[in-house]
Amino acid sequence: MNKQNRQGKETVRIGGASGFWGDSGIGPVQLVEKGEVDYLVFDYLAELTMSLLAAARLKNPETGYALDFVTGALRAVLKPALAQGIRIVSNAGGVNPRACAAAVRKLAEELGVPVRVAVVDGDDLLPQLDALRESGVRDMQTGAAMPARILTANAYLGAVPIRAALDAGADIVITGRCVDSAVTLGVLMHEFGWEPGAYDLMAAGSLAGHIIECGCQATGGLHTDWEQVPDWANIGYPVVTCRPDGTFLVGKPPGTGGLVNPATVGEQMLYEIGDPAAYLLPDVICDFTGVTLRQAAPDLVEVQGARGRAPTASYKVSATYADGYRCSAQLTIVGFDAVRKARRSGEAFLERSRALLARAGLPDFTETRLDVLGTAASFGPHVPQPPLFEAVMWLAVAHPDKRALELFAREIAPAGTSWSPGTTGVGGRPSVSLAIKQFPFLVPKTMVRPAVWLDEQPLPLPAAFVPGEEAQASPASGKAAATAASAFTPAEPGGDWVEVPLIRLAYGRSGDKGDFSNIGIIARDAAYLPLIAGQLSEAAVAAFLAHNVKGRVTRYFLPGIGAFNFLCEQALGGGGMASLRNDPLGKGMGQVLLAMPVRVPPGLARALGA
Repeated sequence: MNKQNRQGKETVRIGGASGFWGDSGIGPVQLVEKGEVDYLVFDYLAELTMSLLAAARLKNPETGYALDFVTGALRAVLKPALAQGIRIVSNAGGVNPRACAAAVRKLAEELGVPVRVAVVDGDDLLPQLDALRESGVRDMQTGAAMPARILTANAYLGAVPIRAALDAGADIVITGRCVDSAVTLGVLMHEFGWEPGAYDLMAAGSLAGHIIECGCQATGGLHTDWEQVPDWANIGYPVVTCRPDGTFLVGKPPGTGGLVNPATVGEQMLYEIGDPAAYLLPDVICDFTGVTLRQAAPDLVEVQGARGRAPTASYKVSATYADGYRCSAQLTIVGFDAVRKARRSGEAFLERSRALLARAGLPDFTETRLDVLGTAASFGPHVPQPPLFEAVMWLAVAHPDKRALELFAREIAPAGTSWSPGTTGVGGRPSVSLAIKQFPFLVPKTMVRPAVWLDEQPLPLPAAFVPGEEAQASPASGKAAATAASAFTPAEPGGDWVEVPLIRLAYGRSGDKGDFSNIGIIARDAAYLPLIAGQLSEAAVAAFLAHNVKGRVTRYFLPGIGAFNFLCEQALGGGGMASLRNDPLGKGMGQVLLAMPVRVPPGLARALGA
């Protein structure tokens, strides 16, 4: 393999300019002005985002893509980026990549810059919906049959089409639904000539993409030790400096805020990966259990050790469907007994609304959720509730008939004069929205036809889509479990041991995949691993989180970074736009688990300040 990329350089620098639809506009500007990058990659498409884009396209067929990619990011940096030879790859196309590309061309014409724009499509499976339904596809998480009213159905494509677009000379590549890390892997395949069968390199490139796909989450954003992260207002966006052998450095532009160390990078590595020995992507099955992180310099971490094997014969498809309507309301309650007043207000709303529904001949709500925020409601029974003098009522309801929720919404404002003293923060009538839910399933790769268009002309794709064997149970999973068992002996608490919160021993990060919550726990010191392993069993974690987690909890071990990954099923009330919870994406689940009490020897407790 050549030791240089296409430009004759030994490395390629890629900046992660966006972590989601709605990310700050400072990322691309910062990276173009002082990141010294060769590429900008933008990630916009979470499962929730696809639902939102589907709803937007229902209202206007010319939308359905990330509008601010064009009107914000590209308007700010397109001209200087092209002048520096920086190329751009983004999945901003959402459910309408052709419309996104047309908007980019219009902007380039307005700015007076020539640009070659490629589109990757073929992920939209709506035209095959009848055949998919007849084939009996099932929800890959619940086993449910396909709903009647499907709005979108998009396969998660891989990196090969992106590589083909770059090989053909595209300045900007816009995709529909691809896996988040593919925008980075496609760049590396193009630059270093990596072939699809080089699975260790595919895994390494995917890991580089995974670490930067959420923007500042790799550079100190959401870090457990948040007080150690300087200058939030000027936080640096991530830059990976990648080598042909698959190793890479994670950093950020000089003079920016944030923090890059093994803990911040490790938290992001664990984010939403499920089984770390079998992270399934369309190009490769990744094994991250042996990955190591080394502080190479201030705010610079070297990453190596990713391994890969042949991908499965299936693509994952994320479909969305409409399932009635939802509405959520909030009130702030001030003064004595704020919590009890807030709860009574919510109960009164429900009682009154139900009576009005009955009078109108409408059935009851299909689902309701009443929480009092500010009371550590996410922690369930684990945190004592001291008297509070300010609380927020959160009340969310669902119903198949929009009229029922419009009736509910009209009853929120009267609380300002009708019920609890100290009621404020009504903020007007809450809006009613479609309840758009996710239906994930698998399809054979032979049913999907990715396509690439450069300046609206088709490009041939290489015969690179050679699926491996379907992996129902990964042999690497068993290997990781065996490694966990042999690496150390879990410590059993002694009679004189002292309780401390888990956060004293570990870092944590959590996220979502549909109704699954993924919680990564990294030991602050390798010496703490036996303590964590002995007390954070699957059963113990399931019991501690039982107020939110209704399904199975599975624990995975990553010996390379001294971490555990907990996959919690039926944990988010349906997840995304289906959930009535205030935390539908599980962002707070890691913080809840870090509050779990663990017992440590008295000497260690004193050293930890307990």
